Amino acid sequence: MRAHLPRPHRNYNQPMADPSTRPATRIERDSMGEMEVPADALFGASTQRAVINFPISGQRFPRRFIRALALIKQAAAETNAELGLLEEDIAAAIAAAAGEVAAGLHDDQFPIDIYQTGSGTSTNTNMNEVVANLASARLGGRRRVHPNDDVNRCQSSNDVIPTAMQLAAAMAIEEDLVPALEALRGALDAKAEEFWPIVKTGRTHLQDATPIRLGQEFRGYTGQLEESLRRARAAQDELVVVPLGGTAVGTGINAHPGYAVAACARLAALTSLDVHETGNHFHAQASLDVVIAAHGAIRTIALSLWKIASDVRLMGMGPRAGIGELALPETQPGSSIMPGKVNPVIVESLTMVVARVLGNDATIAFGQTGSFLELNVMMPVTSVALLESIALLAASARNFADRTINGLAATERGPALVEQGLMLATALAPEIGYDAAAALAKEALKSGRTIRELATERGIAPDRLDQLLDPASMTEPGLGAGGSGG
Repeated sequence: MRAHLPRPHRNYNQPMADPSTRPATRIERDSMGEMEVPADALFGASTQRAVINFPISGQRFPRRFIRALALIKQAAAETNAELGLLEEDIAAAIAAAAGEVAAGLHDDQFPIDIYQTGSGTSTNTNMNEVVANLASARLGGRRRVHPNDDVNRCQSSNDVIPTAMQLAAAMAIEEDLVPALEALRGALDAKAEEFWPIVKTGRTHLQDATPIRLGQEFRGYTGQLEESLRRARAAQDELVVVPLGGTAVGTGINAHPGYAVAACARLAALTSLDVHETGNHFHAQASLDVVIAAHGAIRTIALSLWKIASDVRLMGMGPRAGIGELALPETQPGSSIMPGKVNPVIVESLTMVVARVLGNDATIAFGQTGSFLELNVMMPVTSVALLESIALLAASARNFADRTINGLAATERGPALVEQGLMLATALAPEIGYDAAAALAKEALKSGRTIRELATERGIAPDRLDQLLDPASMTEPGLGAGGSGG
């Protein structure tokens, strides 16, 4: 492979034009022979073969995966120099070249479709070729850096690609998802405090229940976000245990015994994550257990957000013919035919993201069917699904906080409906018994009168009724607030 300096970005997935108009090419060689490659490409023959072999979707690995893979090459080069396996100047050139790729300077040089070899070997080879070419250029032609012998030393696609998948997801959780969830948790917590004085009707089975503070409902949502943050960290803990060092089948063939520990330590320093080598390479490379478990936590977070968003949408239903207890921020016109209509579009956006995450979860679970003997061969699509879920959830959680939760306002409708609530009879059960209280509730529904009016007619003193039917007291534990129930 010849050394080539980077050129302006271009789309290498496009088929080559006819010979009279197509861009200049060069001939590269790999173990299968010669291959015509675009002259300005930093990759070589094996990458071009993969571009030709997989004209499937036009979807490439996301930037975060390429970054993680490049960081592995950087850590590998530095480790191999430390172990005396690479000359210092060659290792330094490889590390610097990989650092450029990690920084996003050569993203157009990774044109291979994600629907490719299930081990991701094509993309690992693509990275090796690009880094080797850049490193050779750095050495000024004094030494040709070999993509396999130098850049890929002590490595195999079979341990590098799953490590990149896990590392990319762990970094995405740290840099994108956790901050977004923290922002949403803070927004919900602020609303819980703001809405605490507001007492409204609770609902179970979508039917009227005993009173609850609007702030208590939002405290529940805050709790879901606190648990979501814990689950995100738990997913991260799964992902930072990586199979690097297992090489082809988990045995570590062609890798120095000290390579994995040292390389993982460097990756930990580069990412500020607790990256460390798995204790069982045979398991780590042969299955997707870690990724399935991590995405299970992501799925749970998604469904928590769906619950919160759906509740906000229900309480904002109206504004006149629905529940109408919350006024959602007006973000855009809601109808092309109904003037003045405003829809909960931010909520709808979030719930569509949740649907996509659930679809990704099915993809990742099915990815385990690609686990045959010593290797899983559905890693590329699994990695993309995992990273997409994290990215979508992070963006949607932050958008939901900024464009909906922060601008929520409580209306007067919630408190106004409390006095008419039939389940105020619950507070009378310890006083007059369950059956008598149930009869009051049924009569109130039939007659359109209130529980207070009917209880007064049955001889309960007004002072006692004020004590029993105080809505605020019903939002706290105690027999005076109506005892237990479901």
